[in-house]
Amino acid sequence: MPDLFAYTDGACSGNPGPGGWGALLQAKDGATVVKQRELNGGAAETTNNRMELLAAIAALEALERPSDITIVTDSAYVKNGVTSWIHGWKRNGWKTSTRQPVKNEDLWRRLDTAQARHRVTWQWVKGHAGHPENERADELARAGMKPYK
Repeated sequence: MPDLFAYTDGACSGNPGPGGWGALLQAKDGATVVKQRELNGGAAETTNNRMELLAAIAALEALERPSDITIVTDSAYVKNGVTSWIHGWKRNGWKTSTRQPVKNEDLWRRLDTAQARHRVTWQWVKGHAGHPENERADELARAGMKPYK
């Protein structure tokens, strides 16, 4: 059975401003890509963090059955949020440690629900550092933003 990966990225022109998200899903047998799917979208008035979250959400929601998947993101916000911070937020009624409402709560809840169906490994990579799949996710995100600019 091939290994499943999703490379995700968000983009924003201004923050807030028009934005886009992109996700490159790949099934790999070793280093060989056996199946690939590209997803993207955007919004007229958004933030980069919202687009980063939507990329990961879209990747997970696109899976038709529960899966083992590695999500590769260049967003420390997404990786740290979903692997660490979210547990405290949920325990505190979606409030931060300073009792403030969690920003982007709607998308964090959606991501939490989307990942619950799967066995997800989260991996961070440095953005714009020549990682081919991350660069492709960035291209998809910028293409998703284009209609809104």
